[in-house]
Amino acid sequence: MLYHFRCCLHAGSIFASPALSLKHRLSVSLLAQFLLFFITSASSQSADSTAHGRAGQYGTYTPGAGFKLAQSDKGEVNFRIYSYIRYLNQKHLDPTYTDAFGNTKDIDRRQDVQLNKVNVQFNGWLMDPKLRYLFYIWTNNTAQGQGAQVVVAGNLNYTFSKHFTLGGGVNSLPGVRSTEGNFPFWLTLDNRAIADEFFRPSYTMGFWATGAITGRLRYSAMIGNNLSQLGVDAGQLDDDFNTISAALAWYPTTGEYGKRAQFGDFDAHQKVATRIGAHFTRSPENREGQPNSDAFENVQIRLSDGSVIFAPGLFGDGIVVTNATYHMSSLDTGVKYRGFSLEGEYYRRWVNTFEGPGTEALPFDQLNDHGFQLLAAAMLVPQTFQLYAVWSKVFGEYGDPWEIRGGVNLYPWKVQVVRCNLEFIHLNRSPVGGLSLPYQVGGTGDILHFNFQVDF
Repeated sequence: MLYHFRCCLHAGSIFASPALSLKHRLSVSLLAQFLLFFITSASSQSADSTAHGRAGQYGTYTPGAGFKLAQSDKGEVNFRIYSYIRYLNQKHLDPTYTDAFGNTKDIDRRQDVQLNKVNVQFNGWLMDPKLRYLFYIWTNNTAQGQGAQVVVAGNLNYTFSKHFTLGGGVNSLPGVRSTEGNFPFWLTLDNRAIADEFFRPSYTMGFWATGAITGRLRYSAMIGNNLSQLGVDAGQLDDDFNTISAALAWYPTTGEYGKRAQFGDFDAHQKVATRIGAHFTRSPENREGQPNSDAFENVQIRLSDGSVIFAPGLFGDGIVVTNATYHMSSLDTGVKYRGFSLEGEYYRRWVNTFEGPGTEALPFDQLNDHGFQLLAAAMLVPQTFQLYAVWSKVFGEYGDPWEIRGGVNLYPWKVQVVRCNLEFIHLNRSPVGGLSLPYQVGGTGDILHFNFQVDF
């Protein structure tokens, strides 16, 4: 399921937003009417209904599902919210950077407070507990006024057995560990290390399958439209449905790795828990099918200096890359024990099959980049106070950017639904960035940000 949301408004204010287009207003209205009809129908049932053996009534709370609004023998509606407030200080970044082609660019160093995201989510089952749905409203406060600032979407899936669940709609391509569905259970709250952000695929529409091969070996696979469909309309997609991504995860010692294979050992495993994962993604991409450089959830194919490969004239006068094929593989591993964790991932990306005016003059047939991230964490006070550190680096043909960061997570109620996060980042020529992220393309220097998160 899709767990990585970018939202900025509470449910009541979405309809009043002046930045919200008529199309989005109508979409939100239709979703609200459907849910209102379903809730009204279901609430007419007895409050102590136990349909399909499920005891309980509306108003109860289940971690991971949310607050139960309605339940009947025809289905169930749960309501969830995700949001966080961020203070961001980028004033200690260098004011400019020079890319690998000698172009000097300004960096708009920010210092602001944002209600960075709010996700309004409805989930449950229909007709059969095996047929599950997820509908959500998702906006991005830092990009109000841009295209893809508001998303009304979701997905459906049916569980045939523990070995096979089939889904369709919007989902993350499982090309790296952080897109396997473990958001928001990351050490770094809601942003990835720069190597992970640089190499990863993103969210698109398609079909997927997940399940267990054995008790300790699990798989996921997806076929989709492109690397990232947020900010890209259907008319901009090519006519080939051929983006593929797959992952295998093995848990050799305990058969699990915490809630949704989360980062860090919040659960304080009393036996050594281990994980080994492998991922692969392939996607033919065209220039129109890539979101613009500041689009929400942007996952441009960039060079390691941050340049977008589809930028006209990047590789010389008259050269415009209009099509290219992205390949990416990664390996991850990790160990957890009594609140301590050490985890890492290695990435390799190659891009080839370049097409477009003047591409026959390109001095290369293939672009190759690789990199890694290492994450170490310690729960110094059980389920309350966590300290972590991250090291990330990209080895590229147009530069070798890196970062180090350290942070603390405080869980005041000893549960993961409320968290305070304070993080310091030192960057060296970041190859990625965006308005919703704490770092910027080309950034060198120090960043400090503080976050208060709720995830009910």
